[in-house]
Amino acid sequence: MNIETKFLGKVTIEEKEIIQFPNGLPGFEDIKEFIILPLEQESPLVILQSIKQQEIGFVIALPFLFKQDYAFDLPEEDKEELKIQSPEDLITYAIVTLKEPFNSSTINLQAPILINYKQKIAKQFVLQDANTYPLRFPIEGSNK
Repeated sequence: MNIETKFLGKVTIEEKEIIQFPNGLPGFEDIKEFIILPLEQESPLVILQSIKQQEIGFVIALPFLFKQDYAFDLPEEDKEELKIQSPEDLITYAIVTLKEPFNSSTINLQAPILINYKQKIAKQFVLQDANTYPLRFPIEGSNK
């Protein structure tokens, strides 16, 4: 299946790799199907791309690369919604806001993207305690 993407142009994807967001993303509730695409080889950044709307794509990264002690509790209802049977089923990403120069970019630690990669089900989880992690955590000087 071929799709047009925001950052990479036309790419070929496999339907079995499509990730379902049953509730969409905040602000994009009607967009339910995404795919993760590599941005560049060796890059910690990847793209979360809508398979139907070319202009809807987000740069995401594993938050632990920028904040090693990043952790939060996931309520049981969210585990059930994501059909998580084991912690190994879950991959956590966070949306990156790219800026020039790159070292002034930030990562959203307040609302991680949670993906059950076995079931291909995902959601953006907004942490209830807004003071736990910032919306705009600086990438430069991170990993503390």
